[in-house]
Amino acid sequence: MPIKSFRGKIADGGIDTISLHTNTGSTGYRIIKLNLFAAKPGAASQESVVKIYKIPQTTADGEVDFSDNTMLAAGYLLNHLTATDNPAYMYTLFDGEIFNQDIYVTHSEVKNAEEINYYIELETMPLALDENTVATLKDIRNIKSQ
Repeated sequence: MPIKSFRGKIADGGIDTISLHTNTGSTGYRIIKLNLFAAKPGAASQESVVKIYKIPQTTADGEVDFSDNTMLAAGYLLNHLTATDNPAYMYTLFDGEIFNQDIYVTHSEVKNAEEINYYIELETMPLALDENTVATLKDIRNIKSQ
C-alpha cells in the first residue's frame, strides 16, 4: 500500500488540520507512524503532548483520555536539559482504525511553551463502497456526539 507522510511544526496550544478528504471518500488511511522531535533540541527543556483526532478540535490540552473514540493517536516527548538521570524520551501510541476524512493534530507543552515538530506516516488504501460508507458514518456519528 502507498504511504503518505506529513510533517510540521506546531506551537504550544496549536491545532493543525491535515486535509485528507476526497469528494467520493473512496481513499482510506491508517496511521502507521507518529514521531515527535523537539524544535530546539539541546536548548530548551520541554514536556509535550501531541494528539491526533478524527474531528475538529477547538482547544489543545495535555490530558490524554484513551476512552475518547475520536482520538486516533497520542504522543509524549520529555526532554529535561538539567537532569542527567532523566534523558529525553518519547512515547507514541496509535489506533489501527481506518478513516477517510481530515485529521487534526493538537499540541500542549506543559513546561516552557516550546514548539514541537511532528512526522506522521499514513498507509493509504482504496475503500469499497461499503467500507467508505462505514467510515463516513463513523465520522458523522463522532461529530454529532461531541
